[in-house]
Amino acid sequence: MPSIQVLDQNTINQIAAGEVIERPSSVAKELLENAIDAKATAITVEIKDGGISFIRITDNGCGIKPEEISLAFLRHSTSKIRTVEDLLTVSSLGFRGEALSSIASVAQVELITKIPEALNGARYLIEGGQEQKVEEVGCPEGTTFLIRNLFFNTPARKKFLKTAQTEAGYIAEVVERIALSHPEISIRFIHNNQNKLHTSGNGSLKDIIYQVYGREITANLFSINTESNFGNIQGFIGKPLISRGNRSFENYYVNGRYIRSQIIARAIEDAYQPYLMQHKYPFVVFNLSIKPELLDINVHPTKMELRFRNSQEVYEFIKDSMTKTLGHKELIPEIELKEIDKKPLPIENAHQKPSYRIPEPFETKRMEEIMEYTGGYTANPELPSSPKKEEEKVPEQLNLPVQLLSEEAKPQHKIIGQLFQTYWLVELQDKFYFIDQHAAHEKVLYEKIIKNLKNKEYVSQLLQPPIIVTLDLKQETLLKQNIKSFEEIGFTVEPFGGREYAVSAVPYNLFGLVSKEVFLEMLDHLLEEGKGNTQTLLLEQIASMSCKTAVKGNFSLSTEEAKSLIDQLLTLENPYHCPHGRPTIIAMTKTEIERKFKRIL
Repeated sequence: MPSIQVLDQNTINQIAAGEVIERPSSVAKELLENAIDAKATAITVEIKDGGISFIRITDNGCGIKPEEISLAFLRHSTSKIRTVEDLLTVSSLGFRGEALSSIASVAQVELITKIPEALNGARYLIEGGQEQKVEEVGCPEGTTFLIRNLFFNTPARKKFLKTAQTEAGYIAEVVERIALSHPEISIRFIHNNQNKLHTSGNGSLKDIIYQVYGREITANLFSINTESNFGNIQGFIGKPLISRGNRSFENYYVNGRYIRSQIIARAIEDAYQPYLMQHKYPFVVFNLSIKPELLDINVHPTKMELRFRNSQEVYEFIKDSMTKTLGHKELIPEIELKEIDKKPLPIENAHQKPSYRIPEPFETKRMEEIMEYTGGYTANPELPSSPKKEEEKVPEQLNLPVQLLSEEAKPQHKIIGQLFQTYWLVELQDKFYFIDQHAAHEKVLYEKIIKNLKNKEYVSQLLQPPIIVTLDLKQETLLKQNIKSFEEIGFTVEPFGGREYAVSAVPYNLFGLVSKEVFLEMLDHLLEEGKGNTQTLLLEQIASMSCKTAVKGNFSLSTEEAKSLIDQLLTLENPYHCPHGRPTIIAMTKTEIERKFKRIL
């Protein structure tokens, strides 16, 4: 057996660096967080070669005292905490004291810093963890870090880096997330001498969302601002129509720190579940402010993970907040009949985000058009109004818009007819609505069934002969754990010998729909969902299957039946999406139609 020996300090530092510094974006993240902790109001991030050869981060923060510079590069040296008890209430972004030590052990680092009360600043050089030079220099207040030749002394790790363009993309993501979490700080990002992002620091989160994600996203947001006894949520969440196929648009922060949390992600996705199709994820940007003593962020060196002392409360708070924000809003997507661009986006650039630029004030042009047309009046309380002359009157067609599915709008509904024996056409004020009869009826049945089941208004239907299913060990264990939940909603399941079970009764609305395959699918669904309210999961699946009885497309309904369907939609909590997340209604404006007929340009 090889002999045991203690590793030398240089090896220890490089192993520790591997936990904190994985790639150039890790360097950018750590130094950006340090700049924020230093109370900077303006930060510039400049990179070349994707940050592999050069990173410069400059801030106007409080700087580092000359006598503390070398100390700052030692492992576990920090100004953020003093004792282990401080970990319970840490509020800064950085606190471990590993960042500078880790960066310096795998790169050539130059530091220039000056504190406000000093006449001159200091320049400090450290390379591969070895101090090279300290000297006095003239410089502005704040701190500048120059990181050159990352992983110059660990070539094996350098080989695992991606292309310069890809690494630059990772840094851009870090800068964007920091900018979104701190709209009060002006942040500039420069790549290969080109400005990619520059935020004003005016505190407007919506302005930054516009710069990072563009007009379409920014135009389809709801603000969220709710409080509880342990914290609050503040930010924006997207309408269902701007959902994406992955979680990259889920940006959430805890006390200003970007993190990844299964609890928060689950709460977000459960709140959006009635509004989105399967495998679609929402757009959110919000900060959860929570008492520090309820958090444990000392989980991983990168501080991307944390634990909540009251995780169930956090889950319920986030889910309820989003459910309330999305509820009672008209979520009907509008159709825009755009002309096909004769110059399509090149395939290699099709995945990229809009180019960064400092925008004009959000929707200024549209605001001006509204003001000009209405003489200063606007129905949107978020848009400014100029004083109207007393003799001026608001045109009748511009009275406050009403929601299609409201009692107020009901007498104004003008049902035009049925299209393709599937879609009902309704005119209301200056909009034209398409209602998918199958999706709408499906949602009416879904909410009715869910309500009846939750109120225990169900009847069991006996099966003759019973369904015999053979379960594997996991399925059998899951069934035994949740047998009461199955029985409470109308199932009767009994052992039939060995690992076989007999399903002899089902909820009445599933009669004729439940088969061996369907029952096994329900068990597998519980297994995939993991921990949660078993009965709620079963109810949702039952309701979803029951909707197979909904009226289909290519089926002729009478006008009275269509009116009845619309009336039933009025009573629903979420009438705008079927149980699978598809829209039940879409709209087109009169203006859009007139553009196509060239009545207006």
